[in-house]
Amino acid sequence: MPDYRRNRVPGGTYFFTVNLLERSRSTLVTHVDALREAVRKVRAHRPFHIDAWVVLPDHMHAVWTLPPDDSDYPARWKAIKIAFAKTLPKTEELSAVRAARGERGIWQRRFWEHTIRDERDYAAHVDYVHINPVKHGWVSSVRDWPHSSFHRCVARGVYAPDWAGDGMVDIPAGERRA
Repeated sequence: MPDYRRNRVPGGTYFFTVNLLERSRSTLVTHVDALREAVRKVRAHRPFHIDAWVVLPDHMHAVWTLPPDDSDYPARWKAIKIAFAKTLPKTEELSAVRAARGERGIWQRRFWEHTIRDERDYAAHVDYVHINPVKHGWVSSVRDWPHSSFHRCVARGVYAPDWAGDGMVDIPAGERRA
């Protein structure tokens, strides 16, 4: 069995990228309410603070801060993935390995994580989370993407409503998805 080395800091703040197995799907935004409910259920049993989050069609980015005595973010992601998968009909094609293990074919098995080092690192990763829909060409302005904690940050005065608007990220018009 592989030995994945994860940096675990009790009470730490982490940046995550979590992907669908099939990156051409839009499952996350199609079923965003089910994803939100899965997160709510997990947070009720294993609390964590959501500093930033964006849900795109095929992947998501998040920044979380864990409770002071806790560093077990892998269990939280596992529980979120399972709770979300249980809400979806079993229509995906499975590899022989996944079928033998009783797995679903929704998520990539692993996720990417980065431990936030300081305030500058924190700000850069929170900004990255929020600019991601523009970076991928889904919208031309951050405020136009509905599945983002950006709107909560605007309400709290962290960002101006027009932060990272048109022209902030240079994506040629022919490459934009929206």
